[in-house]
Amino acid sequence: MDHHYDGDEDYMPQEDDWDRDMLLDPAWEKQQRKTFTAWCNSHLRKAGTQIENIEEDFRDGLKLMLLLEVISGERLAKPERGKMRVHKISNVNKALDFIASKGVKLVSIGAEEIVDGNAKMTLGMIWTIILRFAIQDISVEETSAKEGLLLWCQRKTAPYKNVNIQNFHISWKDGLGFCALIHRHRPELIDYGKLRKDDPMTNLNTAFDVAEKYLDIPKMLDAEDIISTLRPDEKAVMTYVSCYYHAFSGKQKAETAANRICKVLAVNQENEQLMEDYEKLASDLLEWIRRTIPWLENRMPENTMQAMQQKLEDFRDYRRLHKPPKVQEKCQLEINFNTLQTKLRLSNRPAFMPSEGKMVSDINNAWGNLEGAEKGYEEWLLNEIRRLERLDHLAEKFRQKAAIHEAWTAGKEDMLQKLDYETASLSEIKALLKKHEAFESDLAAHQDRVEQIAAIAQELNELDYYDSPSVNARCQRICDQWDALGALTQKRSEALQRTEKLLETIDQLYLEFAKRAAPFNNWMEGAMEDLQDTFIVHTIEEIQGLSTAHEQFKATLPEADKERLAILGIHNEIAKIVQTYHVNMAGTNPYTTINPQEINTKWDKVRQLVPQRDQALIEEHARQQNNERLRRQFANQANVIGPWIQNKMEEIGRISIEMHGTLEDQLAHLRQYEKSIVNYKPKIDQLEGDHQLIQEALIFDNKHTNYTMEHIRVGWEQLLTTIARTINEIENQILTRDAKGISQEQLNEFRASFNHFDRKRTGIMDAEDFKTCLISMGYNLGENEFSRIMSIVDPNRMGIITFQAFIDFMSREAADTDTADQVMASFKVLAGDKNYILADELRRELPPDQADYCIARMAPYTGPDTVPGALDYMSFSTALYGESDL
Repeated sequence: MDHHYDGDEDYMPQEDDWDRDMLLDPAWEKQQRKTFTAWCNSHLRKAGTQIENIEEDFRDGLKLMLLLEVISGERLAKPERGKMRVHKISNVNKALDFIASKGVKLVSIGAEEIVDGNAKMTLGMIWTIILRFAIQDISVEETSAKEGLLLWCQRKTAPYKNVNIQNFHISWKDGLGFCALIHRHRPELIDYGKLRKDDPMTNLNTAFDVAEKYLDIPKMLDAEDIISTLRPDEKAVMTYVSCYYHAFSGKQKAETAANRICKVLAVNQENEQLMEDYEKLASDLLEWIRRTIPWLENRMPENTMQAMQQKLEDFRDYRRLHKPPKVQEKCQLEINFNTLQTKLRLSNRPAFMPSEGKMVSDINNAWGNLEGAEKGYEEWLLNEIRRLERLDHLAEKFRQKAAIHEAWTAGKEDMLQKLDYETASLSEIKALLKKHEAFESDLAAHQDRVEQIAAIAQELNELDYYDSPSVNARCQRICDQWDALGALTQKRSEALQRTEKLLETIDQLYLEFAKRAAPFNNWMEGAMEDLQDTFIVHTIEEIQGLSTAHEQFKATLPEADKERLAILGIHNEIAKIVQTYHVNMAGTNPYTTINPQEINTKWDKVRQLVPQRDQALIEEHARQQNNERLRRQFANQANVIGPWIQNKMEEIGRISIEMHGTLEDQLAHLRQYEKSIVNYKPKIDQLEGDHQLIQEALIFDNKHTNYTMEHIRVGWEQLLTTIARTINEIENQILTRDAKGISQEQLNEFRASFNHFDRKRTGIMDAEDFKTCLISMGYNLGENEFSRIMSIVDPNRMGIITFQAFIDFMSREAADTDTADQVMASFKVLAGDKNYILADELRRELPPDQADYCIARMAPYTGPDTVPGALDYMSFSTALYGESDL
């Protein structure tokens, strides 16, 4: 019997309803048959079976029920296993009832038609299943089913410019849509850049093959059918595309599941970390409490105030620095514990149970013990400090008085035991006696302090001061030293008085020795200074005067030796007295620093210096004789060379100004002068040698000549420069004359005019002289004109005009010169009237060196009529004359 299923609303829009009255298009039916069969098999293979013919294999309803169980994950009613038609209809109805139970409206699809193998009804039923189980649940941006699937395709293919998905038929014909979906999710599977829109067969087969091989999506479509069909079957395409959606969305679900696992693991890891942190923090805090309590319970007093104050400072550091962080740690520990328990409760985990002894209550108990030990510790410290302060005050008083006494006695024993009186003079002995009497008075005054020190030490002993042994030892040292100082004082007083009487007897002898030794010592020191005094003399007369004075000094030596022996006799008498009375005379004569050894040493030195002075005077006399010879030798040559150079300078000057004969005659004359000057060079070299000998002998003056070597050198260099410059001027005048075509008579006139206005006869004219000369020659000069002329004759603006500059100016005024235009015209003749010239033409017409000069400096010609190798002679000619032609 037929089963008709109606619902409140169509499951799909009307265009997707199955039309019983229409026959399937043969091409569409073929596509649907292949696609739906492949889709069914993709699910049936999970149950280990498949279908070959879609309208035959579902007729008994068994595989149809199996298919629904696989795709829904639910169990259907038990199927009928009989072979009769009624059994088959029953199974198909069970399948259709299950589909209807999922909210699907079945339009005009009955079980009898499926059992009878109606192809159209069977395909319609499979399409209804596909819509419900493969497409209905698709949801993209608030759209679902077909619209959701279409939107998903559009979103995924949006980055691909050559893909435009608008439907499920012709938008997929070129195959790029399928390839784009695969490439978007698995870019390593397809080289999308090599695909062409005009090759749909390759594109479609590529997508179908890759999807089947790597994505487990069977080939549900046929590339030839899609290409050959004007409008591919929409249901077949939707079915196949939905497989892509589920394949790729499945990957996303796997990522979501992984994220959920990671989140759960992260919570566990975080909780475990909190547990570890609690355990470590609790262990560290308990360990700190364990170490700190014994320290706070220790009431062992210290012996010194400093040690007790350090304990108090340590306790304050504990309260101020060490304990506050631990209070914070304890608070944080409780916060962490509560936070951890809350997190475990919220994430359905069992509550955290700390290790034994590390519960919050254990920590609170330990902390209470810590604070109990802390009570009374500070008060005990302060009481102990006050007790030690009283003892330290008394001990400090002992130390201060002892230190003052010890400072006063320091060095006193050494002073009293000194034997300084054995080497002291009589006046020093008297001073030592006065000093000793003052010390005896001071010693008596310190007796009271010693008694006070002993009384304080006794009191510290009675109060059981911890450092009493060192106090007693120090007190004993002070008393013993005091007794020793008294004995030493008496002994030194007796020694000083005895020594005073002995020294008074020899004081008069010391005074007599000093009165006679001082003037004799001064005489010897003066004699030694004179005998060793260096002398600088420059003449024989000066050395002869020094020799005469030395001979007079030697005549006084015998009388001086007699005085020396008399002074030494006084000293010998003092020595006899000292030896007789056994007086230690390590000290010196209080009236003089001179001793007999010094007198004898200086006398021996004088006797040694006399012959040395004799020899030095003899050698200096010989040196002055040699210096005089060198002076005369240099002067004889310099007095000849100096005037010779001056004469030559004057003669050259006259030749350059007077202009006797032609310029060639003057040039020849000057070259003769130059030759004679060069031949004179050996005399200059010889004079240089004599000058070197004078310098080596350190001779700085020469009364025999007014010429120095520097004068001769400067004159010689000026002479060489002048002759060379004069020859050059004549040569330039010849060049100017020949170049400008000036006659000898014109040159003579130029020279006469120049000499006339060269009033200082220096060979040059200043600007005013030159201006006067021009006016005399008929020039009408304004300031601008004169400035122009001066820029020609004095381009360096030195304010002078040389004869050569004067000739150049006059020759310009008097003669016709070549110009740039003339040279340019000459080049044009050589070039055959062309605007350029070739290198071969230059080499043919000019000497080789001048042709190479032109070729190297001419720029390539760039005119419109140029040819390869053309050279620009016009710019070259202009460059030869600079910017203007004067």
